Amino acid sequence: MLTSRVPAAVDALLELLQMANGLTGVRVLDGPPTTNLANDWLSVGWQPDGDNAVSLRQDFAGAGARQRDEEFSIHCYAESRAGGTDMAGRRRRVFEIVGEVETILRASNDRPEAPTLNGAVLWAHLTTGDLVQVQAEGSLAGLDFTVGCRARI
Repeated sequence: MLTSRVPAAVDALLELLQMANGLTGVRVLDGPPTTNLANDWLSVGWQPDGDNAVSLRQDFAGAGARQRDEEFSIHCYAESRAGGTDMAGRRRRVFEIVGEVETILRASNDRPEAPTLNGAVLWAHLTTGDLVQVQAEGSLAGLDFTVGCRARI
């Protein structure tokens, strides 16, 4: 019996991001990094100082308890770092990376199924974010963000 759409949604999001032309040159990770990373990278299911990969909630979809509605947030993090002190450039770049994530989740004429993560959920979209900026041994801009999803199980 299917108890959650979380695994399918995380897998689908990772696959879409890894295949995205707009993210060429961005390292896409499944979960936390295992080494110090340079340049541009994106993690699905992890945020710095965060304990949860995904937060979820379920309720009955109606009388009879035959189906359940599930809402969850996939915690993600994008980062751009470089030598020098060009914080504005890092900030713009990290928002470009997250902008590509948003583009992947938006329906278009050639991709009307995009908000469903290829059928894994009813819909998915960017919900919240927090910008982090650090100036030490170069400049770094990071963006914690969540992909909110709704599914029926």
